Amino acid sequence: MPIKNRFAELLPEITAWRHDFHEHPEILYEVHRTAGIVAEKLREFGCDEVVEGIGRTGVVAVIRGQTDTSGRTLGLRADMDALPMEEKTGLPHASKTPGAMHACGHDGHTSILLGTAKYLAETRRFDGTVVLIFQPAEEGGAGGKAMVDDGLMERWKIDEVYGLHNMPGIPAGEFAIRPGALLASADEFAITINGKGGHAAQPHTTIDPVVASAHVIVALQSVASRNADPTKSVVVSVCTVKSDTESQNIIPGAVALRGTVRTLDPAIRDLAETRIRALVTSTAEAFGATAEIDYKRGYPVTMNTPEQTDFAAQIAEKVAGAVTTDIPPIMAAEDFAYMLEERPGAYIMLGNGDTAMVHHPAYDFNDEAIPAGCSWFAELVETRMPA
Repeated sequence: MPIKNRFAELLPEITAWRHDFHEHPEILYEVHRTAGIVAEKLREFGCDEVVEGIGRTGVVAVIRGQTDTSGRTLGLRADMDALPMEEKTGLPHASKTPGAMHACGHDGHTSILLGTAKYLAETRRFDGTVVLIFQPAEEGGAGGKAMVDDGLMERWKIDEVYGLHNMPGIPAGEFAIRPGALLASADEFAITINGKGGHAAQPHTTIDPVVASAHVIVALQSVASRNADPTKSVVVSVCTVKSDTESQNIIPGAVALRGTVRTLDPAIRDLAETRIRALVTSTAEAFGATAEIDYKRGYPVTMNTPEQTDFAAQIAEKVAGAVTTDIPPIMAAEDFAYMLEERPGAYIMLGNGDTAMVHHPAYDFNDEAIPAGCSWFAELVETRMPA
């Protein structure tokens, strides 16, 4: 079963939606225009229920099949928010909002799920219920968690949940997936090394936090190289270093470090936090300094459940003719992970072709991938809950 003919017919309309969303990007939870258009279209399509304001600005819609003897409810999710960056594509539909850009393809994800909604509301060739989830604030705002905390799974009695994300470097319209950990957890830390400042010509009268912080940075690399199982993935990155002075002849009183921790295993995630706290504290003390550590847990590991991953791959093979089922794990993070912590399901990568990478100012979602994404969602419903 290749691309559904209906989505080929709908492609110009869905592409127009996508370009409109792209021209008017919105950040985090401030997706009022986008969510309003989504809700309006869902009502136009004849969805049985449309609810706004879930997870602050999320939208949930319900489409019931011809029958409901299965008693099964599938959740399909798309993210709506953009990134706080300037676009440099030069395209006719480029962002008209300074400092905001759909650089991760959420405009495409939203449009794909809207196209799926229109088709499912027209045909209803399934036995059960579909819940369409349009989520805000994926880019660092944990909108997925906000929707879960608002009772998303319980209120609509969702049994399984599925989502997709575009991926540059894979041919447009092809798919890739893996069971288990697909995307990493993402934690962040802010460390302050406190010493005693003074004149650069008299270091013996100071407790130099610069030297101490340099040793802390080096010590943190041992989390991956000497603490974690070599077969497990962990990345500890110190990304900013800033002292409380900008003078070349003053030893500062404090140095601030900020960074991120990425893992693919919850146990390694726990290990990393424990070792970071110990290494920072003891290394600072070795130089006579003290350390303050603010360690924040972010998105968890995006963990695909085996049965649902196998099913998602079978549907992708029907749509695209073939599917990669052993894509290497990706160290980026995704807050669909919160939904997968609540229900079994799968997250799949949809090829975007030879384009700029996501989060790049020259990136644009590839509209050629829209029919494949819509067909995957629709066939997933019709195969999982056959009428």
